[in-house]
Parts: sequence; structure tokens; C-alpha cells
Amino acid sequence: MQGVWERVEVAGHPVDLYRPAQANAPFVLYLHGHGLETLWHNETWSAEFDRHGFGCICPHGARSWWLDKICSEFDDSLTPMKFVLDHVVPYLGEQFDCRPPRIALAGVSMGGQGALQIAYRHPRKFPVVAAISPAIDFHNWIGRGLPLDEMFASPEAARQETAILRFQPLNWPKHQMILCDPTDAEWIESSERLSMKLRSMGIRFVSDLETSNGGHTWEYFNSVAPKVMSFLAERLEKVELPVIGKD
Repeated sequence: MQGVWERVEVAGHPVDLYRPAQANAPFVLYLHGHGLETLWHNETWSAEFDRHGFGCICPHGARSWWLDKICSEFDDSLTPMKFVLDHVVPYLGEQFDCRPPRIALAGVSMGGQGALQIAYRHPRKFPVVAAISPAIDFHNWIGRGLPLDEMFASPEAARQETAILRFQPLNWPKHQMILCDPTDAEWIESSERLSMKLRSMGIRFVSDLETSNGGHTWEYFNSVAPKVMSFLAERLEKVELPVIGKD
């Protein structure tokens, strides 16, 4: 690895950071899945960061689904989304002079839908996003004794917060990638529905819901790393700078 992995603290929470070898590098802001595994010392992804000249930052968000909702397992007063937007993103600006829109969003599973959630709310700040096996229909997990049960009163209340319903038809991230293994029985359907919705609106996006390599596993997540990083690098080069004001 050309860069260096290190663990830092931001707003009282651990963050895994891949410090790039070169200055002025763009960054991937990676959101982990429900299993809490970041890209810390992941050789496959680290090699791709080196190949494209990227840094990476991986905040720890517990099983919070990266929503703008309090999750006590993460923090009693700070939502995970505000943690990312108000603390992690400014940290990249202060430490590496890397600011939106030169920050690409990516994530797997819970983090894949989290990346979409943030990009759909702030498409001008985060016009480049890649969702890997996104766990979009998380409302189906209500009632399993997980932190979601504290965050939502009912499955319908949770469904209203899903990425598909958060999408803004008049203001969307211009560069979206959606990937899911077709044997990923629990999450492939929601990726297909999101893809159909985008397609019906005439919105351009990149997807691969046909290539299979292990289902909802790290075998699959690692196998798509070259494709994801090539997409993020290519699309970030097309983003105009700077972004002024709010979405």
C-alpha cells in the first residue's frame, strides 16, 4: 500500500482513515454495513485507492442506518447523518483541503443505502455516489429487536424514510452507480425497483444487477472494487468546482 491506514477520532467517534500518499487527493467517504466492517486494511480496496490516487474515510456509525434519526447505539444526541455532514466532511476539508463535491460517496449494504440517502438529500454537494448491495428496504427489519425498533414506531414509518421515497425527481445526483448480486435474495428487489424508478424518469445512472459473485458477501463487495473506483474517479473528474451555497 502506498497510503497509510490510521484511526482517528472525530466528534468523539472513531473514524478509519486511508491517508493518501499524494497531496490534494480526492476522497471516498465510505459508509459501512450492518456488520460494522469498514475498509480498514482491506487490501483490495486499498490497491484501488492507490491506483486512482484517492484517500478514503470510513466513519463508524454503529447499526444506525446512517439516517437523520437518533440511534442510541450510536449517539444519544447526534444523528449519524449529521455526524457525517457536520463533522466528518468538515474534517476532510480541515485536514486535507478536500471538500464537496470532490468527495465521492460509497457504501455497502446498510452503508450503500446510507450513501444514497445523503446523496439524494444533498445532490449538488455529493453528485457522485456508488451504492453496493444497498439495503434499501430496511423497514422489513422492524420488529427484530434491532436499533431500528427504537428509531421507528412502525414499519410504515420506517418505509417513509427509505431512499426510494427520499429521491427528489427535480434534483438528483448526476452520477449514480447501483450494484447488487442477483443472488442477494434480501436486497436485490429494492435495487431493481430503484433502478426502474430512475429509468422511468429518464435519469441516467450506471447499474449492474446481473453479475453474480458470492451474494451479499465480502467476496462480492471486493470483486466490484475496481469497477466502483473507476466509476468514482471518472465521474469526479467531470464535476464542476466549486459548489457555493446549499442544495
